[in-house]
Amino acid sequence: MEKLKIEKINMIYEDGVQALRDISFEVYKGEFLSILGSSGCGKTTLLRILIGLLKPTSGEIFKDGINITSNSPSQRDMGIVFQNYALFENMSVLQNVEYAPKIQRKNRNKQAQIEVHKNALDMISRVGLTEQLDKKPGELSGGQQQRVAIARTLVMNPEIVLFDEPMAALDVATRLSLRKEIKKIQKEMGITIIYITHDQEEAFAMSDRIMVMNEGEIIQLGTPKDIMKSPKNEYVQTFVIDNLKNKINSLIAFVQE
Repeated sequence: MEKLKIEKINMIYEDGVQALRDISFEVYKGEFLSILGSSGCGKTTLLRILIGLLKPTSGEIFKDGINITSNSPSQRDMGIVFQNYALFENMSVLQNVEYAPKIQRKNRNKQAQIEVHKNALDMISRVGLTEQLDKKPGELSGGQQQRVAIARTLVMNPEIVLFDEPMAALDVATRLSLRKEIKKIQKEMGITIIYITHDQEEAFAMSDRIMVMNEGEIIQLGTPKDIMKSPKNEYVQTFVIDNLKNKINSLIAFVQE
């Protein structure tokens, strides 16, 4: 079932640079779609348009069949997890996760506040941070901080979650662990995920489908198996397939030393 439909999105900045060219694709309910591309390919611009932080030069976005192109971020029922965590440094883990739902008008009565607290504790448990409830971000590792950021987004119960290179600053062991957590939570909650990354291994390990971008255009969109079996052109072969194989071969050689 189609959850999100993007039709002919173009983005031209004031300096004349065209960041996106006729971007059209669908995202299905409960799907994990990765947008894969090198730095400057337009993937982050696209994410900012989807969440409502940028208005496209032309094109339309539909969610559940409704045109949301002009909607503000708060009207889109989407959450976003950034690479830099963006946590409140003066608040504990629990306070960071509780903050957004607590200040919503609908949650200002006593019973609603109790429910917010309960939901926050549940989400913190899901990301494995129950023992860190009272710690502040500065007392946590990078991986733990990203888990807080994920819990803070998911506690709002968004229908779609956008991830902007969330593991780029983390070490290998932490990334592997966090991958499993994200996939587990997605399956349990039935969330639709759009995941921005430049890491081929990450995209192939986590995604139902992968959308490969280059120079503001969609080069190929398909399952990991389809892309591996039939790369559309030389860019996909070189940037995606060859780089992925090199990473795997390097890992095998390292283990065998």
